[in-house]
Amino acid sequence: MEMKEILKSGIEQALQDTINSGGLPAGEYPEIVLEVPPQKEFGDFSTNIAMQSARVARQNPRAIAEALISHMNFDWLERAEVAGAGFINFFLKSDMVYDTLKAILNAGEEYGVQPLRARDTIQVEYVSANPTGPLHVGHGRGAAYGSALVNLLRAAGYNVQSEYYINDAGNQIDNMAISIEYRFQELQGATLVFPPKRNEDGSMPEFDIPEGALVFPENGYRGPDIIETAKAIAEREGFDTLNAMDEVDRIALFKEEGLKEKLARLEETLRNFRVTFDHWFSERTVHETDEIHHSVEALKALGKVYEKDGALWLKSTDYGDDKDRVVIRDNGVPTYLAADIAYHRNKYDRGFKEMIDIWGADHHGYVCRVKAAMAAFGYDPDQLTVLLLQMVALFRDGQLVKLSKRSGDSVTLDELIEEVGVDASRYFFLMRSLDSQLDFDINLAKSRSNDNPVYYIQYAHARIHSIYNQVREAGIAFGDYNQTDFTTLTSEMELELIKKLAEYPEEVVQAAEHRAPHRIARYLYDLASMFHSFYRQGRIIGVDPALQQARLGLITAIALVLRQGLGILGISAPEKM
Repeated sequence: MEMKEILKSGIEQALQDTINSGGLPAGEYPEIVLEVPPQKEFGDFSTNIAMQSARVARQNPRAIAEALISHMNFDWLERAEVAGAGFINFFLKSDMVYDTLKAILNAGEEYGVQPLRARDTIQVEYVSANPTGPLHVGHGRGAAYGSALVNLLRAAGYNVQSEYYINDAGNQIDNMAISIEYRFQELQGATLVFPPKRNEDGSMPEFDIPEGALVFPENGYRGPDIIETAKAIAEREGFDTLNAMDEVDRIALFKEEGLKEKLARLEETLRNFRVTFDHWFSERTVHETDEIHHSVEALKALGKVYEKDGALWLKSTDYGDDKDRVVIRDNGVPTYLAADIAYHRNKYDRGFKEMIDIWGADHHGYVCRVKAAMAAFGYDPDQLTVLLLQMVALFRDGQLVKLSKRSGDSVTLDELIEEVGVDASRYFFLMRSLDSQLDFDINLAKSRSNDNPVYYIQYAHARIHSIYNQVREAGIAFGDYNQTDFTTLTSEMELELIKKLAEYPEEVVQAAEHRAPHRIARYLYDLASMFHSFYRQGRIIGVDPALQQARLGLITAIALVLRQGLGILGISAPEKM
């Protein structure tokens, strides 16, 4: 058992013993919560169980705390003290700390990984960007967070499936195909004119159209990637073949081939960013299988929709929405909401215990209506969790960066990876909570200095491997710590490092429970900081052989936890820098 679990079990036993002896009345006492005190003088762990139990016991919290302490005579406990209004601070014996270090080394790569709970199925759907152009940095934050959350949940024992919802139906795909058609004509010498932005009143400003020029669609995709796609398809299919086709058929071909190419590039970008998915779900599926129609008919049968102005409306106000929503337009065409309803109904029917969607913050108004539709079907809307991703602001040389150097549009994820690298990009995306806006300092992310947090953490891991190399060169055997005497580790820094390592499994559990990968990022930074301080203070080579082996075991455990935590974040743990 881990240090924290042993202590928690001890407190539970003391509570029961106090009740059995008549010191406390029987009743439903709250769950025991342990915290690491902010200052070392307050002990290794602290709990407020006495204060939380005052209402049940009808006693003063300090009296409850004293009663519990009187029943805590454990050989691993140095002492326990009452503090303040009723906190209990615990000071553990060093032997327990040493046993923890042995347990970490014996667990190896399994340390911190919780047993699989096969029934705790969670589906995480993230990124799900329209396949009409390259991913931008906002998508990058969602990709880093989603993949790290999947890794974190799996480490915490959940049975997780990751999914990408491909928006491959609807106007955006039609607009992409038409955009490719216009770029195809441009490749053959046509002049394109791009309409300006509309006026504030919605009217279109006047603009010149040279004779014979083609006016690019107002809702078309203007990025250079569309030019590349048009050129690739034309070279593959042949200009003559494409020109011989009917325009409708050619645009249909551009739609299919363009979609394939966009998806392939999108998947490549994500793969380069260390993001993969267990399942890719095509929006076309819910159209082709009539799931939209079946879902709407089911809502009709349940009396959850009504007709008005020729359209079909969902009674979403019955479930907390600010107004009812159209699911079938007056022309008979389903809305995007109708497709999302069918898709989420499909998710529920697949039997996940929980579904997590990661959306951009601009979709906050959409959450209620999707949950309303699920409640209308009789599903538990609380099984669906929607996490909203706040915006990313890029800074270079202290100045806000809005535009791509190549396209003049938003900065792409590929460009960020090329300039900053995958490791730094992922860490910077993950070092803040999802619900806070992120200021991404490109200069800092690129720097190879201790000011760069990801470099600082990775350097700790590389530094340990540098020590290994020095030890090997000195001809010192190491790696088997079963007979190592860890009681030689007596300095405050060494003991604090072991205690920090002992926190890792609980940190994984808590970070997963709160859907907070940034907690792992913060924990790793703190651990790396403690290691760097230890490295400056304590020698390994040239000290007493017993102490030398103990310190080698300690840094091996540190490297293990750094590697495990970085793995959750999708960041490499280099052995040389």
